[in-house]
Formats: sequence, C-alpha cells, structure tokens
Amino acid sequence: MITRDVFLIGSSWASPKGSGLQSVVSPATEEVIGTVPESTNADVDAAVSAARDAFENGPWPRMDFSERADYMSRIGQLLTPRIEEAVRLQIDEMGGPRVFVAPVTSGTVGEIAYVIEAARRIETREIREGSTGKVVVMRDPIGVVAGIIPWNVPIASVVGKMLPALLSGCPIIVKPAPETPLSAYLVAEAAVEAGLPAGVLSIVPGGRELGEYLVSHPGVDRVSFTGSSAVGARVAALCGEHLKSVNLELGGKSAAIVLADASVDRHLSTLIGSSMPNNGQVCFATTRILVPRERSAEWTERLVEAVEAMKVGDPQEADTDFGPLVASRQRERVEGYIRSGREQGATVALGGGRPAGLSKGWYVEPTIFTNVDNSMKIAREEIFGPVVCIIDYDKEDDAVVIANDSEYGLGGAVFSDDVAHGLEVAARVQTGTCRINEAPPGGGGGPFGGVKRSGLGRENSTEGFESYYELKSIALPSGFVPTS
Repeated sequence: MITRDVFLIGSSWASPKGSGLQSVVSPATEEVIGTVPESTNADVDAAVSAARDAFENGPWPRMDFSERADYMSRIGQLLTPRIEEAVRLQIDEMGGPRVFVAPVTSGTVGEIAYVIEAARRIETREIREGSTGKVVVMRDPIGVVAGIIPWNVPIASVVGKMLPALLSGCPIIVKPAPETPLSAYLVAEAAVEAGLPAGVLSIVPGGRELGEYLVSHPGVDRVSFTGSSAVGARVAALCGEHLKSVNLELGGKSAAIVLADASVDRHLSTLIGSSMPNNGQVCFATTRILVPRERSAEWTERLVEAVEAMKVGDPQEADTDFGPLVASRQRERVEGYIRSGREQGATVALGGGRPAGLSKGWYVEPTIFTNVDNSMKIAREEIFGPVVCIIDYDKEDDAVVIANDSEYGLGGAVFSDDVAHGLEVAARVQTGTCRINEAPPGGGGGPFGGVKRSGLGRENSTEGFESYYELKSIALPSGFVPTS
C-alpha cells in the first residue's frame, strides 16, 4: 500500500489545500494499492501562481538552452535506476502487460537525450531578408503550460508533456489521470532531486472538473491535451473562449492495410502488435484490419490461431500478452461494443466474452470480428480494448477508400513485401502517422498527431517544439545589418 500526502507544487513538495484522499485500484486484483491527496482548485491556483512567477521573474525562461537541457538529462539519469520500479507501479495502476509497459518506459527514459537534441535544433533568433531590409525573427517561450495526460502510458505521458515545455523555457503544470497518479510521483521525485528551479514543474492529479479548471485558468497560456476526442472537443472549446494556444492528441480508429503481396509469416506478429497493444488501449492502434478478399480466409485463420495462443492473465508476468482493462467502466464499455458488433451482423471469430479462470480483475477476451462492414459501430468508433475488425476489400483503391472513410486519422499501417509500393499506398491514407511493416508506430521519431477528429497540432520532433514558442518579427531600417 502506497500512501502519498503531498503534491509537487512549483518544483517543491507542498501539503494539499484540502483534506480529501483519492484511492488507486489495481485492475488485476480490484484492490486498493495506494492513496494520494485529492487535488482542489486551490492546489491548481498555487501551482499556476508558482509557474507564473517562474516565467515572469525566475531564471528558467532566460537560461541558456544547455542549462535547461542539463536539468532534463539529470532527471533521466535519476529515473534510469528506477525503471523496474516504474514498470511495476504502472502495471499495478492500469493493468498494461509487462511486455508493453517495460519497453515503453525504458524507451521513454532512454530517449530523453534524443528529445533534447531535437529541441536544440530550434532557432530562437534568426535574421531574414524582409521587404525593405533585414528582419529579426525571434521565438520566445509561450508562457505557462498545462499538460493533461491519459492513464494508458503514465510515465511516458508525464515525460512527454514535461520535456518540450521545460526545454522551451515554459513552466508546466501536469495533471495525471485519476487512475494513475502514483507513478507520476517517481518523475516528481527525480525533478526535486535534480534541483529544478522554483515554480518550473507542478504535478497535480485529478479528474475532469479539475482539468477544466486548469484549462480555463487565466494564468495558463497554453494547453497540451492527450485523451478522447469528446473531451478534447471540450478542451478546445474552453481554450477558444480564452483564446489560448492548444494542442490536442485525441482518439483514433486506425486502419492496417494488408496488401495482396504481404507474407503472413513475415508480417503477422507485427500486425498483432500494431492492432492490439496494451490490451488495445492505445490511441493509434490499427483496430481495423483491411485484407484482400481473396486472402481473407488465410489471414483470418492465422490471426485467430496466433491470438488464441496468446496468454491472458497477470500483467506483471513476463509471458502475459493481455492484462485487464483499466477500470470496470472500461470493461463495460468494451463489452457494449462487442454486443453491438453481434447485433449488427458481424461474426465473432475469436473471444467475445470474459476469460475463464480469472475471477478477479477487469478482463475481456481478445476479440476478433469478421464479416465487418465499415459502416458498423465497431468499425466507426474507438473501442479502446482488445477488439479488432477484419474488413475485406476487393481492389487496392478500395482499401484506401475504406481506410479514409473514418472520422479519425491518427495512426495507420501498410503491410507489403514491396516497401516502395507500401510507401505509395501509405501516402494516400489520411492520417497523421503511418508505419510500413515493422517500422515503429506513432511517427517513429517524426512529428506525432492526427487529422480530423484525431486532433490538432503535433507533438515530438522539431514541429512539436515549435508550438511552445511565440513568434516575434522585428523589422530593421534599410541598410542596417545586425551582428547577431
């Protein structure tokens, strides 16, 4: 049992303003594994006040980039020996299997140096030719940032919001999801030990109401949100009312296009990993699997055979492929979609129920639907569970049309033994990111984000950092050339 009684407010530990407690429940055991203080609006006020003072009066925005980068490197160094602790804690909080959580966590910490170098490439002052003379274009830190994160990859999300803001000179208040506040304390402890200057980082867990208060706070200049499209629309509306900069990384219903030449033996394991990672609780998972009609029986048989052999069980065990869903409400949601698929005429080729022998935990069997039409609810809406749809197509052009016939556009995949042709097909898919074969998902280190209802703006790489700056143009008299 883990008990926390303080928050990270302005880079230091602070007692909560209220007296309430928030329990954290294990999805595998359904038992309380920890408690944290219940955040209040007053705690948010304190965090924003500290951040504003740091931005307006403190050294952080005025530091040389290398100084800020050294702090971030130090946080990474402090987290490295605690990776196993972080993995176990996240699994206990949200039920993701070790086979997914471990590489994501170690990768997040290991790539801090890569992120720093991406941020270093941003030119914060450049001289351009203007219409009559030179123009100095400056990029200044945008201000105080609110980062609101989901529960499915807790530490990766905290670090993913923290790094670009702090490296750009912007203090940030991060709000973890109420399901996964415990693991965020590991990042907070590293930040305190690294000696971050006052006001720079706050971490205040809470629910939707606290998130709305933070987003609407007059002391916040920019919002970076990751979550569902429905909540993202609300965040966008609140930011629009206050004319705040906002980045939205939202839901998806991504398609994996299996081309006619794709070898089952070569691509099957990658297709499964692309479509059902983290118990299906990944926004860019390719949950619509598009296969040529003439090869549908072959791919279906092999997919069912492979997934049926995968282990559902204790997510802490190294050989478990599927753990429980994050909460009872999430299981009910997923089961509702499975009922809908059956009612609309799709065929359950595998799964569709609760696994035998697991009396505790919010488990759902990995489920594969066939005979799916792209107009069905299970093909249109984000399920966020271990449920995939196999959709047959006749011609390659039809596959592209089906892939693009969606309100979403976040991820995608193309499987082909001809990579050059796979690239041609991927270029036609309306999405923010797309992988080819075994290449990494989520942009592979390039900019990450979605189109349509999958979001606004981009995270990661150079394009992700640019949104943390305000542009300023200073026009100079004709003939004057600045020295720097």
